[in-house]
Amino acid sequence: MASGNTQIYHERQRLQFCLLHTLNNLFQQKDAFTRASLNEIAEKLVLDEPNKVTWTPISALFKPHHNTITGNYDINVLIAALEGKGKSVIWHDRRNGASMINLDASEETQMGIVLNVSVRKFGGIWKGRHWVALKKINGVWCNLDSDLVAPETFKDTEEVRGFLDYIIDNGGEVLLVMNEKQ
Repeated sequence: MASGNTQIYHERQRLQFCLLHTLNNLFQQKDAFTRASLNEIAEKLVLDEPNKVTWTPISALFKPHHNTITGNYDINVLIAALEGKGKSVIWHDRRNGASMINLDASEETQMGIVLNVSVRKFGGIWKGRHWVALKKINGVWCNLDSDLVAPETFKDTEEVRGFLDYIIDNGGEVLLVMNEKQ
């Protein structure tokens, strides 16, 4: 991957707010989503759950769909946030590999790709998951990972496909974000 010269919006990682950064990077807009808006979505998901868990003092911090202090939002928040903006999410069947993903779809049809990858930090002591956005901007695929210092561009769709196969082979999940038909 090479660094691109096009003006690309890119939020950097803060605490465990990678889903917030991923969504804003995907929409290429500061505050397309905020911590408050994602917390509101997460709280609504709790209210809508048919099998509510009994409240305990620890529930104030560790909520079913996020951590109140650090973020760490789950897939339900991602899907609800995107659907609230008129997008749909297609979970890619990992058995098919990246060869079945249409990377040449128009930007009007496909908004981008969201990845959920396994990460190890602090010398492997801490294991968790991390959200990453890939987006085609002006016809060029970009890696908008909030852990990167700057976005990186892919040289072609084959490099994107190889990257996605690597993600899939290492336990990552691939979600296609589609623009709803108007």
